[in-house]
Amino acid sequence: MDSVKGFRIYRVKKRSGFLSSFRENKRGVAGFLILFFFLLMAVFGPVLLPYDAMDFGEAGDVFAPPSAAHPLGLDDMGRDVLRALIAGSRVSLMVGVLATILSMIVGTAIGVTSGYFGNRTDMVLMRFTDIFLVLPWLPLMLVLAAILGSSIWNIILVIGLTSWAGTARVVRAQTLSVKEKQFIERAKAIGSGHGHIIARHILPNVFPLVFANTILVSAVAILSETTLSFLGMGDPLRPSWGMMLHFAFESGAASIGAFWFLLPPGLCVVLVVLGFTFLGYAFDEILNPKLKRR
Repeated sequence: MDSVKGFRIYRVKKRSGFLSSFRENKRGVAGFLILFFFLLMAVFGPVLLPYDAMDFGEAGDVFAPPSAAHPLGLDDMGRDVLRALIAGSRVSLMVGVLATILSMIVGTAIGVTSGYFGNRTDMVLMRFTDIFLVLPWLPLMLVLAAILGSSIWNIILVIGLTSWAGTARVVRAQTLSVKEKQFIERAKAIGSGHGHIIARHILPNVFPLVFANTILVSAVAILSETTLSFLGMGDPLRPSWGMMLHFAFESGAASIGAFWFLLPPGLCVVLVVLGFTFLGYAFDEILNPKLKRR
């Protein structure tokens, strides 16, 4: 009973220490506030201000400037830019988060398997990883998106399957370090199986690194979705910030001075990527003892 109680006290102290360290990290707090704002926008915005992609305005409303009724003006089809921006936040964040989860699952599985088993398994998996590392990132995504089609789920699949290689390398390096610890040798000595050691000892020790890397990869995933949508590979029936930039570019919004159609989605992408980057670096500093001491 005393050991269980002591373990619970240790977990509470560790959690409170993490929260206090996070509160002292200005970049982490700034990133959290930015992402929390966009999360509220994505969850509650489309409910308060619903958007219909097929609800076109009158011919005279095309590229109407900002007004009291439409704070961010109207787009090339006479639709409210603010409503499209709010609806696009849900699509962009959903694509970024789901693609990141897929990328983390694939990268962590390959990295842990390669680092733990080593030998021929390590050689084969790392050469496979090297192929994805040296392949041009943007052309590969464009080819896969063109083959699979312009669907939001295909975009998630394409981003997730092309952004796991860096995670696999990082996780493999951490697994190689953890594998040499004494508690792993003790677990093997008492007859623990590979699955038990990986699930109970390897994964918990590499999870902080995976978690911090996941936040950073989320920024890359959102940029990837924006890039694909801007190049015309997104779903035109699902508004996203990338599709808004695509339509603004195609309609010549920059040339006629319709900045209210071009700038808001671009600024939203920049702010969300900045928020994920700040949060990722903050978690990395808190969870990595070497960075914390430095």
